[in-house]
Amino acid sequence: MRKLSIFFSVVISALVVLQPINSYAAKANEFGLPDFSQLVEDTNQSVVNISTTKMIERQAMPEFRGMPEEMLRHFFGLPQLRGEPRGQLPEKPQKEESHSLGSGFIISEDGYILTNNHVIDGADEIIVRMRNRKELVAKVIGTDPRTDVALIKIDADDLPYAKIGKSSDLKVGQWVLAIGEPFGLDFTATHGIISALGRALPDDTYVPFIQTDVAINPGNSGGPLFNLDGEVVGINSQIYSKTGGSMGLSFSIPIDIAMNVVQQLKSEGKVTRGYLGVQIQEVTNDLAKSFDLAKPQGALVGQTYPGTAAEKAGIESGDIILEFDGKEIKKSTDLPPIVGMTPIDKKVKVKILRQGKEKYFTVKLSSLDKADQVAANSSGKTYSNNRLGALVKELDKETLQSLNLPFGVVVTDVQGGPAQKAGIQAGDIIVTIDFKPVKTAEDLKRMMKTLPKNRSLPVRVVRDNRSLFLPLVLDK
Repeated sequence: MRKLSIFFSVVISALVVLQPINSYAAKANEFGLPDFSQLVEDTNQSVVNISTTKMIERQAMPEFRGMPEEMLRHFFGLPQLRGEPRGQLPEKPQKEESHSLGSGFIISEDGYILTNNHVIDGADEIIVRMRNRKELVAKVIGTDPRTDVALIKIDADDLPYAKIGKSSDLKVGQWVLAIGEPFGLDFTATHGIISALGRALPDDTYVPFIQTDVAINPGNSGGPLFNLDGEVVGINSQIYSKTGGSMGLSFSIPIDIAMNVVQQLKSEGKVTRGYLGVQIQEVTNDLAKSFDLAKPQGALVGQTYPGTAAEKAGIESGDIILEFDGKEIKKSTDLPPIVGMTPIDKKVKVKILRQGKEKYFTVKLSSLDKADQVAANSSGKTYSNNRLGALVKELDKETLQSLNLPFGVVVTDVQGGPAQKAGIQAGDIIVTIDFKPVKTAEDLKRMMKTLPKNRSLPVRVVRDNRSLFLPLVLDK
């Protein structure tokens, strides 16, 4: 009996000793470097190499009368063109093949493949090479340059395809894995973590990029970004680099955005986006004080375009959009992707802050349509004010109409002081100060006598045909 008791004591002691070891191992797996080998093994068959060929015209060599061709080549460093008889310059542009490499991944067993638009843009031929080295010609189903997403298809069945995850579930710090063809090197896996979410890049208004430190290089474009569950959460699209190689700043298109594009391309053959009809800007800390906001948040409406969903709903310049369709708008860059993915003609509730009070509007979106805008010219009375620190001039009716503005005065010179501190520039058109209209130079003169000092006041200006708000603090 005693021996049995000792035996159980030893076993229990062993379990007690082993428990911390197992717990530590679990933590190491969670916070340490994971083993990606099984994940790579399970997902690699869905990743493909994409090579494209397109014919481009090479400019003919300029002809200089009286200068022998060999001398021309010597002094200007021009090579001998293949197939060209020596001593004879081409009279017409020469056509030659241009090749490029990229990556992609299969999303269905019947051969649909996702990649970047820039990988296949303008291609005369697209070749997809599978992991088993089999090569197939692909056709383009549809592209969306705005999100840099392309859907292509190969004629095949029973293909291994990637499992699609949810980019909306991602968190900064999570491990991710990329598989692609960097620099044409066949089937390369790299890993890292998510560095940031909802990253806005220039000229990519409708894509809230996933930023990672995964080593992505030329040739990785169009390849998948996997989470640790083996699900695709993004399409590797861009890098920031001063050298052309990876610098730990890689950007991927969220898979939620990409799959929305896929569904539209499959069903409609094109992508249609919701259009609200507002020009927005970020709410800075100074602007938040001007608008009596507890903290910087939302998207500040600089201008509402006529005839759009926003104008019809009653949204005005100076409103701060806090929620759209039940989704919180923390930054101004949050709004365009949400609006873009909202179905056309859907009635959506919008929560805004107007002069310190919350209001709700219902908007019915139309499709995206860019309106032409025109530049401004100035004429009329001139007014200089030392309290503001700027010289302004009135605008004629024709100029105001061309800018779609009911009123405003143009700044012709900034002389320092509050105007310069606020960021007001020569050429800006001042429309309102503290939500009060500036219709004439006399209006501004009267206003300067009554506005409070040492308080941040929102000033609406139009700059380069874009409306924005600036925080003005009068110090005397």
